Amino acid sequence: MIKNAKLLEEFEKECIIKHPLSYDEALALLDGMWELGISLGVLPPEDPLEGIDVDIKVARILNCLKKK
Repeated sequence: MIKNAKLLEEFEKECIIKHPLSYDEALALLDGMWELGISLGVLPPEDPLEGIDVDIKVARILNCLKKK
């Protein structure tokens, strides 16, 4: 359980700065995570459109916000 989200966010930012990934490394990481999801039986989703209505509502809300 994450008790200090701000501390975790700072750690993530620092980690990204110290250890940048190339495009090929990021793609290999994504492929590995996809394969792990397949081996765990959670990917691909049975219904890829499940929950799309929530995603659309969130996107509409975010698109209405003024940009700074």
